[in-house]
Amino acid sequence: MSHPIPAGTLAGRTALVTGSSRGIGADTVRYFAQAGANVVINFRNKAPRAEKLAAELRELGVEVLVVGADLTDADSVREMFAAVKERFGSLDILVLNASGGMEGGMAEDYAMTLNRDAQVGVLEAALPVLQDGSRVVFVTSHQAHFIRTTPTMPEYEVVALSKRAGEDALRERIPALTEHGIGFVVVSGDMIEGTITATLLERANPGAIESRRESAGKLYNVSEFAAEVALAAVEPIPADNTRLIGDVASFGGE
Repeated sequence: MSHPIPAGTLAGRTALVTGSSRGIGADTVRYFAQAGANVVINFRNKAPRAEKLAAELRELGVEVLVVGADLTDADSVREMFAAVKERFGSLDILVLNASGGMEGGMAEDYAMTLNRDAQVGVLEAALPVLQDGSRVVFVTSHQAHFIRTTPTMPEYEVVALSKRAGEDALRERIPALTEHGIGFVVVSGDMIEGTITATLLERANPGAIESRRESAGKLYNVSEFAAEVALAAVEPIPADNTRLIGDVASFGGE
């Protein structure tokens, strides 16, 4: 795994990534730790995996806090940031990576609850610990970011609409965040090979990944995309607060 952020760049900083016990979140938190940041690993129900990652990252000489929290539960989110405040005092980077909605057995409005309401709730709860100069990164997909102009697979539509609703709700807060010296950036990626979402889509719609790979020419894998998410936390914020990763030729405007 190459290091997108030079070692030592984030020394003395603290980063929290939601849904970071596995996948894109885990690799993003790993990149931050490799750059010297103290990190907070958040998980919903994968405690052993989170603890294993924490042990690996502590060997880099950084402090690691592991916090289980269900982002749709406001009390649980409040407790997470109370733990961050107690351990580190403040937070420099918040990556809103956790999302979902394709899981079976969830309430009908679960996608909107997690991908819109919970994202806003996490940001609100984080505000007291985010300091001047801090950065918030929201992770989404082209399929969601461009859902208003470019249809997606029917199996993914509910998730895409809810993630776009979450993105819009967070963007509405940019002026208030800017007032507090907090930067905000959306990172939108094409379909990512090896993610749970891609696996579920492939199961529901066999051949979906291959056909997207053919039209895009290349799909990012988990660690490549995570590197872009990590960079979004340190590089200058684009004028439109958006970083588009991967091919967008087949997507209409926003």
